[in-house]
Amino acid sequence: MILTDCGTIPERYLWVKGMKMTISRKLLLGYLAMALLTVLASVYAIISLRSLNNLTYAIINQDSLLLNKSKGMIDALLAQESAEKKYLILRDPSIAELFWTRSREFTSSLEALRVGQPPQMAAILKRISIDHDRYDELFHAEVSLVETNNLQEAMILSDRDSRQIIDNIAGALHSLERKAERSMDIRMNLIKAQGTEASRITMILSVVSLLSGFFLAILITYNISRPLRKLEQATGLVAEGIFDTDLDIRRQDEIGRLADAFSVMTERLKVLEARNLDASPLTGLPGNMVIEEEIKRRLRAGKPFALCHVDLDNFKPFADKYGYAWGSEVIKEVARILTDEITATDPEGDFVGHIGGDDFVIISDPARAEAFCKRIVSRFDGEIMKFYSNKDKQRGFIVGKDRNGHSQKFPLITVTIAMVTDDGSRIESPLEMAKMAAQLKEYGKTLPGSNYVRQEDQPQMS
Repeated sequence: MILTDCGTIPERYLWVKGMKMTISRKLLLGYLAMALLTVLASVYAIISLRSLNNLTYAIINQDSLLLNKSKGMIDALLAQESAEKKYLILRDPSIAELFWTRSREFTSSLEALRVGQPPQMAAILKRISIDHDRYDELFHAEVSLVETNNLQEAMILSDRDSRQIIDNIAGALHSLERKAERSMDIRMNLIKAQGTEASRITMILSVVSLLSGFFLAILITYNISRPLRKLEQATGLVAEGIFDTDLDIRRQDEIGRLADAFSVMTERLKVLEARNLDASPLTGLPGNMVIEEEIKRRLRAGKPFALCHVDLDNFKPFADKYGYAWGSEVIKEVARILTDEITATDPEGDFVGHIGGDDFVIISDPARAEAFCKRIVSRFDGEIMKFYSNKDKQRGFIVGKDRNGHSQKFPLITVTIAMVTDDGSRIESPLEMAKMAAQLKEYGKTLPGSNYVRQEDQPQMS
């Protein structure tokens, strides 16, 4: 017979059988059972939270990226098509260059989107790449036909072949958008379902634990179920576009860190959405909210900087004569000039914003800002001429109607840039600085032609 520390096997069996199940032992067994359920509940909660975190990460870094890139590629494609049509009408080489610029933007976005994609998605992107290359080749052919005065054949090639390819590419991109939107919906539903399931199972385990230890079960419910329900509710609110959610979860464990990460993510999404809504839909440049934040930040930093208010003169008569669409092209051209001049040098610390209409803002180091202003004024006067007809360019003015309906001569568009400099010691708020720039701009508009003015150039500030 085998011997053990407790004696022979039959003796140990009798010892266990004869052991009394006292209250303390029952509580101990109940605690051990509850502890096991607690461990199971904790493991399940952590797994669920990690799953929710992974789904959230996938929405931000996969689905949102695919959706935004697809929309950007559609915009670039439409810009290419617009440039193609305008080139066939105007035969302007600069418009052809605009076509190739948009083509490179499209290709760059496509290459960024192809990284790490699954085979099925890679096949769609490859077809888009092939169609886009074909579209570029057709435009080459159209340019050649235009240069050889075969405009009719170029128009036929554009209306027939190019139009079909654009429809194919746009259809594929819209398909990618729908895939991204469906994937986001699926993942959001998974987040909600998993959150609900996590709460349900946690509650079941808590109820079972209540049978062996009511107070411990309350602790489990408080420490696990409550934050999970908050995260679930907060996730649902974020999905509805409500970002002002206070989780009020202050813990030093995984749930607390997830809550902190969730709060950081929510704030980031809130800022991104606000900036996206504030950005100019025409130029894509930051709008008034971001401009004001940038000025506040510079004033708080206490370092000298220049605020340059860029405004077009005689723009309204131009838009009235040539139409809002051609006027929008002028606005986009101004945005391109400002962006090009800023990025041509070291762009770190420089800022370009679009207040609205024909008003823009440049914020930079005073010395660099003055150099920017000189180059912008010089470049603007040359490039604005391509938007006028030959007749208007030769005359040096346009004929339009004033507010009373009478014919009147209006000068060609010029640009005025008002530069206000401060380090936060003299100007206290963005509103005050913008007001000073506006007053200086009004003085600049009294000067002939395109120019930029500094505070010291004005005889007397009001």
